[in-house]
Amino acid sequence: MSLLRHTTALLPQCGTCNPTWGRSAFVAPLTTAAAVITARRGFSSSSISSKPVDLASDVYSPKTAPDEPKGPLLVLHGLYGSKQNWRSQAKGMAQHLGRDVITLDLRNHGLSPHAPDAAYSDLAGDVRKFIDDRKLRNICLVGHSMRVKHAQSCGIFWHPGGKVAMALTLEPHEQIKQLVVVDIAPGIGAISPEFKAYLAAMKEINDANVMSRKEADAILSKAEPVRSFLDWILRKSSDLGVRQFLLTNLIRSSDSTPYTFRLPLDYLSNQIDQIGSFPFPPGTKEWNGPALFLKGGKSKYINRRNIPLCEGYFPKMELKTLETGHWALYPEALMNMLSWLPVHAEKPKEFLEALQEFLDKNS
Repeated sequence: MSLLRHTTALLPQCGTCNPTWGRSAFVAPLTTAAAVITARRGFSSSSISSKPVDLASDVYSPKTAPDEPKGPLLVLHGLYGSKQNWRSQAKGMAQHLGRDVITLDLRNHGLSPHAPDAAYSDLAGDVRKFIDDRKLRNICLVGHSMRVKHAQSCGIFWHPGGKVAMALTLEPHEQIKQLVVVDIAPGIGAISPEFKAYLAAMKEINDANVMSRKEADAILSKAEPVRSFLDWILRKSSDLGVRQFLLTNLIRSSDSTPYTFRLPLDYLSNQIDQIGSFPFPPGTKEWNGPALFLKGGKSKYINRRNIPLCEGYFPKMELKTLETGHWALYPEALMNMLSWLPVHAEKPKEFLEALQEFLDKNS
């Protein structure tokens, strides 16, 4: 999802997670018939986009070239993120794994072009173009999902990286050799309406001609309703980190010009419903290559309900659990209520070891 108000503002009104498709998007309470209709509508176009854009990228190479050439790691960030989020980790990955690590900005993020269409097929088409243009081979594709969650099964989910990686891998290709999915399953579901409040706050910042990040932060904080004592705790402990993440997208051309978000907010507003989708209904696609699903031990995003769904798409998948949440930056007392730091960042050593073991087995 995006990373606007860590939990409370993006907090849904406490609904349920669709047990059929797992917990990869928040689903408001529905009747059985309505749930089926919603699920079916969640599948977007299944063909790769015919209008791909050129993606911005960074390449991190090992200081010492390996004895034998190795295919690159291609890393995809989550919603409202950018390749910048992986900068520190990518440097270490390149050295440890002895191969190039390439990080991308997906369309409508970071330094990549803006476009009105952003179904997962469109995003996957952009990545395919990047691969084809550079004639990359033997790729290990890594996709992560940025999300925040509330303790009581309520969640806000920020999907792109992980789902884009899965969608691209499920299309016919020869370049991708391994797939790594970090703490997300290929589920579908509706997006919380409060998501719009954050987009509205960002639009307000653009219109307000703010001259400091402090002014922008004050406007963002207004999109964070407090409904309970728990919400008050969450705000005190997590709002600042979430807003700081969002404010990484706030830029200006000079000290004398106002700040604006580099995100195309109108496009993102129109694309909200697509965030909870997935291009391929269960049973229609599968990839028989090696796939590693990394799950945070305290995270519920990959769970007993959606693991069979993952196996349906990726029959040779391997599931590995790291003793971490999807995010974690707060005191232990809060760990069961929220999470903030991505799996790869909370446990970088364990993440690298799992990645190394997987690549060694499947080279």
